[in-house]
Amino acid sequence: MKNVTQIACVFLLIIGNVFAQQEKGIIGSNNWLHNWTNFKPGIQDYDTPTQILAGNITKDTKLLKRDIYLLMGNVFVTNGATLTIEPGTVIIGDYESKASLTIAKGSKIIADGLETDPIVFTSNRSIKKEGDWGGIILLGDAPTNRFGNGSVASFYPHLTPSSYGDTNYGGANAESNSGILRYVRIEYAGKRVGRQSYFNGLLLAGVGNETVLENIMVSYSSGNAFEIWGGEVKLNQAVSYKASNNDFKFNFGTQSQLHNSLAVRSPYTSSSSGSRCMQINSYDKREEVDFTKKGTSVIAKNLTLVNSSNNLKEDMEKGLVKEALFVGENASLDMNKSVISGFNPAVILEDKIAINQENLEKIKFTDMYFNNCNGNIFVENNSNNEDLENWYGNSAFFNVYSKSSNSETFIDLKNDKRPDFRLRINRIIPAPQEYFASEDLGIDD
Repeated sequence: MKNVTQIACVFLLIIGNVFAQQEKGIIGSNNWLHNWTNFKPGIQDYDTPTQILAGNITKDTKLLKRDIYLLMGNVFVTNGATLTIEPGTVIIGDYESKASLTIAKGSKIIADGLETDPIVFTSNRSIKKEGDWGGIILLGDAPTNRFGNGSVASFYPHLTPSSYGDTNYGGANAESNSGILRYVRIEYAGKRVGRQSYFNGLLLAGVGNETVLENIMVSYSSGNAFEIWGGEVKLNQAVSYKASNNDFKFNFGTQSQLHNSLAVRSPYTSSSSGSRCMQINSYDKREEVDFTKKGTSVIAKNLTLVNSSNNLKEDMEKGLVKEALFVGENASLDMNKSVISGFNPAVILEDKIAINQENLEKIKFTDMYFNNCNGNIFVENNSNNEDLENWYGNSAFFNVYSKSSNSETFIDLKNDKRPDFRLRINRIIPAPQEYFASEDLGIDD
């Protein structure tokens, strides 16, 4: 009878783990990456452009699928105009003129693609590389924590004085609407604009919560794939693929939600600056922000952050693999039901953060799945993380620790055309947290 009871308990534990695991990482009854994404954009050929997109767009304009557009120079949508882009339209960023598209505050973009007919922004080079063109910038009048309003003028070294007003962002309208980006791909963006400065694939500055941002893929960006400054941003089913810099960077008091989204890092394309899947800051310099305003707050649910190393142990030994996530001082994060797989370590907190209950209640990790990481959560420049492990390892947080290869962890991430980064439920075997000391990965302390 005792054996039967034990078997029943084990069975119930397994069933409970299976059902709990199904909700972690990116979710969906079907693989929502199908049809609209492209994980090998370099081999995609497009026809010769038939239209040129240049200068300022000051009145409502519509781009048509039947045409292919060459984006040249710094193109601004201004004067309250709306730029509408039909599903399936291709816009090719010009390499020589460092092309970029900026939606000024008060104007809108309606790029509402379809799952079977996405809108594509890409490079015009025959051999495409990271940073071939600028990127897309949306500017709104939602709040930031800066003194006064901000500006993105530094992205345009040769901007004419009359255009400076079109680079401003920020205000008091959290519900502002900069339009729609849905089923959109942004490829090979992130042009260098200074010694250590790059365009981002998509920069959202002062963007309000009425803006629709869903099913956006940024691949091979030389700058950050998604960068958010201030505003109240809701990102759903966003994909960052092999960015050279950070996948998702939040700053300047943004109140953001990131849901059901994916970041795939490669140690072979990352920059040497310590790029991460997520970086959460409230400022770059303390003197530039108003501490009476809200600091950065990010709610992240059902994320999958994965490092695509071919040899994780070797890449860690070479210093090619960094942490997945960095949280800075005066920023808060509520991360839930997400997967972090194959990093060194999973999370680092800035060393200016005092480790106490008040601060740790602002940085939450619950229902997490930490897999194959060389350590879990640490304070910057401190190898002793006993207090953090005791806190986040508490059973009340329902965090799971495991050690499995990516091929065992995810359904089909090796599929070039239709990768599936959802968890492979029946292959996940939770193990005691102590099992994952650094020597288990062959890494010296």
